[in-house]
Amino acid sequence: MNDDNDFPGDRPFPSERAAAPKKQSQTITTTANPQTLPAASTQLSETAEFFAMIERAARDPAVDVAKLKGLMELRADVEAMRAKREFNSAMTLAQTAMRPIANDMTNKQTTSKYTSYPALDKVIRPLYIAQGFSLSFNTGDGAPENCVRVLCYVEHTGGGCRTYHIDMPTDGKGAKGGDVMTKTYATGSAVTYGMRYLLKMIFNIAVGGDDDDGNAASNTEKFLTQKQVDDLTTLIVDTGGDVKKFCAFAKVETLANIYASKYDAAVKAVNQAAAQRKAKTSMAK
Repeated sequence: MNDDNDFPGDRPFPSERAAAPKKQSQTITTTANPQTLPAASTQLSETAEFFAMIERAARDPAVDVAKLKGLMELRADVEAMRAKREFNSAMTLAQTAMRPIANDMTNKQTTSKYTSYPALDKVIRPLYIAQGFSLSFNTGDGAPENCVRVLCYVEHTGGGCRTYHIDMPTDGKGAKGGDVMTKTYATGSAVTYGMRYLLKMIFNIAVGGDDDDGNAASNTEKFLTQKQVDDLTTLIVDTGGDVKKFCAFAKVETLANIYASKYDAAVKAVNQAAAQRKAKTSMAK
């Protein structure tokens, strides 16, 4: 096995990329998965066949109604578990593709900086849509006095749906406790703030910083193509390297998380590591 310092030179990779949690083993790209639609078609076909079978059974007087009901409940449970698995898997892929987003607004009252909803939406909407998610917002009951409850319905093409909510104050008070807006304006502002907070919380988005790294990377930087990933994998293996060790050296979870602009540097690092290993082997002889 090679040590981590088998790869020579400076690390030519983006150190700001946070590695995904170890429990996540999915390989991620920022493009939509073309297999989503065929899978959905298969599920619809299976569902249609099941209900056709139920219809035939319902017409048969010899079929036990209680057993038929139990069969339908079992089917519903199986579908719910499948939808949950697909929802969780897609959420993992979506969050893995999301990176920190820079602040773009300043609160004039508190002079604090924050990321606006449009800035968040512009960056992450393509990423969650690519994984089959859709979001819709509403307000609901149950909020404390002088608050509005903002709801977010997160639906997935696999059938899963979750509802998130946050209660936001609508009293129109400013940072110093004085009235700074009307009730109507305060309610609208609270809903907007609620949408922004929910968006960050649902996808666990990190925001902050005065530079434009988050937005620039998300909007313009491209990752390796699948062919580049395959070629780099082949090169590492053929030269006696280790893909996991190279990912650790590059500070990425998978090769697919390397920026396309760093591909040549990655190839150079692999070849240099191979030359070092060959030199060590020759010296050992």
